[in-house]
Formats: sequence, C-alpha cells, structure tokens
Amino acid sequence: MTSGALTLVQVNDVHGYLEPHPELVWHGAEARFPMLGGYARIAGYVEALRRERPIVLLDNGDTFHGTYPVVHSKGEALLPILNAIGFDAMTGHWDFAYGPIHLKALATQLGYPMLAVNCFDKNDGQLTFPPTRVVERGGLRVGIAGVAATIVDKTMPPQFSTGVRFTLGVDELPDHIARLRNREGADLVVVLSHLGFPQDVKLAGQVSGIDALLSGHTHNRLAKPVLVGSTPIIQSGCHGSFVGRLDMEVENGHVTSWRHELVAMDDTMPDNPSVQALIDAALAPHRSMLREVVGRTDIALHRNTMLNAPMDDVLLAAIAAAAGTELAFSNGWRYGAPIPPGPVTMEALWNIIPGNPPVSTVQLTGAEVMAMLEENLERTFAANPYDQMGGYVKRCHGLELHIKLENPPGHRINHITIDGRPLRADDELSAAYVTLQGVPERYGHDRRNLDIKAVDALRTWIGDHVPGNRSYRGKIIAV
Repeated sequence: MTSGALTLVQVNDVHGYLEPHPELVWHGAEARFPMLGGYARIAGYVEALRRERPIVLLDNGDTFHGTYPVVHSKGEALLPILNAIGFDAMTGHWDFAYGPIHLKALATQLGYPMLAVNCFDKNDGQLTFPPTRVVERGGLRVGIAGVAATIVDKTMPPQFSTGVRFTLGVDELPDHIARLRNREGADLVVVLSHLGFPQDVKLAGQVSGIDALLSGHTHNRLAKPVLVGSTPIIQSGCHGSFVGRLDMEVENGHVTSWRHELVAMDDTMPDNPSVQALIDAALAPHRSMLREVVGRTDIALHRNTMLNAPMDDVLLAAIAAAAGTELAFSNGWRYGAPIPPGPVTMEALWNIIPGNPPVSTVQLTGAEVMAMLEENLERTFAANPYDQMGGYVKRCHGLELHIKLENPPGHRINHITIDGRPLRADDELSAAYVTLQGVPERYGHDRRNLDIKAVDALRTWIGDHVPGNRSYRGKIIAV
C-alpha cells in the first residue's frame, strides 16, 4: 500500500446542458437565477486543477439526454466534448434513452468506460458494461465501481432496457470491492452511483470498504458531504452548474483526511477555448431555431419544487388544451433548467420536454386515478429508500389533491376534488398525458396518440398565454 494526495472531481446529472444557463439558487425564500454551468467552464476548471494536483474526474450519468442538440443526435454531439475534457469513468440512467445497444455504441467511442456492476444481459446473465476500473494518479491506485440507476427497467419507458435487467448493486458491490483491493491493488475504492441520494446513504451503511461515494440522480446540491460511518457521500446538483471537489489524503491504503468544496461553474471560471469551439460546432446547425422567441412569461418557470412546479403547470395546461381534456398528467421530472421571467424561446420549450413525445389521451376511472396517485406517492416518499423509484410527485392538471405524507402506503390521499366536487371511484374521466411515465400502461383504457407533439402544443399555448402569478387547474397540498 502506498500513500499520497488525490482529488476526486464529480460532475453529475448534466442532462446535456452544453452552455451556461439560468439555474435556480435559493437565497432564503428568494429565488435567483444566475447563469451557471457549461462544459467549457467545467473543462477550464478541470484543466487548472490538473496543473495543481492529481485528479480523478468522474461523471455520474444523465449525460446523453436533456437538450435538443444532444437528444437530436442521440448523444453523438457530446462525444468530442466529453473526450476533450477527459473523464475517467461514468455510469448512467437517462443515457439508456436510445436503448442499451445504442449506449454501448456511444461508450465504445468514449476515451473512458461506462461502468455498471448491476446491468445484466437478460439472455446470458453477463454484465452489459464493465463493472469497475483502476486508474493510477499521484502514485495511488484508485478503484472505481459504477452503479447504474436501478429504475431503468422498472419505471422508464420499455425501450430503455431492451434485453437487459438491473439490480440495486448492493449484493454485487462487496465482491467487486474485495477484488479491487486484494487482486488489483487498489489503495482506495470509489463508488460512482446513480441510485439517488437516499438510496446511496442506505447502501453506504450496508456495504463496507467504500472510501468515497459519489452520488447522482436526485439532484441534491450538497454543500458538505454526508458521512455514513467513515464514508463521505457527495452530490453536486444538476445541469453542470456545480462541480464537486473532494481532496483526500491517503496513507497505507487508508484515507486519513479529506476536504470538500461545492464549486459553482460561474463566470469566474476560465473557459477552455478548444472545448468551446466543439460546443459551438455542435450547436451551429440548431442555433437559429433554438433562439426563436415564441412567447413570454411573467413568472419563472422551473421544476425545483416537490409537489407542484410552474414549468409543469404550463406543460400540462398546453397538453390539456391540445387534447381538449379536463385532466392532464406528466411525470415529476427533475431535469430542465429554469426559464426566468421574460422571453420564451424554442430552446426553452425543448428543455422542458426534450424527447418531444406525442400528446396522448386515456380514459380513466376515479378509482384508477386514486390508485395511480397513491402508487406515485409511495414511489416518491417510501420509508425504505430502495422503494423510492421516481422523481418528484406526479404533476396533475384539473384536480386538487390533499395528501398526508406521513401516512403508510396506500393511505396518503386525504381527498381529491375536481372543480370542487369530490372524485368518485366510478367517475369516467378523459385525461391527456405525455409518455408512459405520465400514465403507466396498467391504468386506463382507450389510449390514443394525437397528431400533435408536446413541443408544438407548448408553442401554441405559450403563444396565446402569458404565465403569471395565478393558480393553474391543479394543485397538490400537503395537509
């Protein structure tokens, strides 16, 4: 075993944001929207840090999805940018959006591996991606184990997991950690996880031998690590707006001290000009379309709140108007940079729903609405972190939902009303939705995909309405 100093640098949940963008930062109850992020700033920061000390640069995933240029190219637009920055490993979640075969093709073009101890081929049971990697920095051998999002085959659209299955990784990790230490001579072991912060806290308490756990998925912006035993857990927000830095001192295979910093990627960061040139090349074919102003908003549209969010109020109002329905549902997605008050561009609309699915309709009974929402509340607030399998609470339009979060599964809904009338189990309701995350297939009947897609519905609605400080037709209230 050797000794030395090392810095772990974390980027998580960038969601395809190539350039600086507004990010919501709370100052007490006041929301501010500084321009943060951008791969050129990340590259400049990393480049300067590499001149100071040995680093290991890791990406927790949710990388190849989230903005128009990245989704339009199925991730291809990012490859030269990521390779120029020089990451050491990544894992994933939304990166599976184009199917595991396509993700494997992307991974072969990276200069570093996609790692997952918990993604297996359904036919032969073999690992789809390498589980671990060892890198040498500053005289230290660093073992890295990746844990992909376990929900890829459980709550995501079916094409995400064609031919593969996912576990939590808890059962697999101990053997990989032992191999890294005993057979591959790792001086320290880092787990790169996309399970989510609550899940990673539980995992760190169950699996020994983890010197540092880099967490992703839940967009937690941790100003300081959370310690589970002697394992520090860090997570660094989303959209590339912040980078996590963990300086570690290692003696004879033991971490003797560490220091953490959550670093804002603001305008004090030096842009890397070669990476900026790659970004400009990726955006050039799309800039004119993305910059088109299609409306305005008097309030900030964001997804940074758990129960209701103004960005999704607008999305649901748009799809309900397009479908001519009273109700509308969408998933409680976390990604999507805020849109400050002022002009709304096509880029902003694509950032709201980058996959641009069709607007769909479904017939639901009142009982099915209640069951669907109870299931979603359990997946959001389950007492066992491993049972938490979603984003924020499902977004709803056209109903008012009163909930008791502390209640046990199946009993969190206090009551639901539609236009002030209590929802009845035998009600027959028509609802609009987007993607099967909005209304899962097991609920409802008579599904139809309409000819209009989500971005077009948003463009029509935002051209006719100016979002302001008023309640839209749906509200979830914790009582």
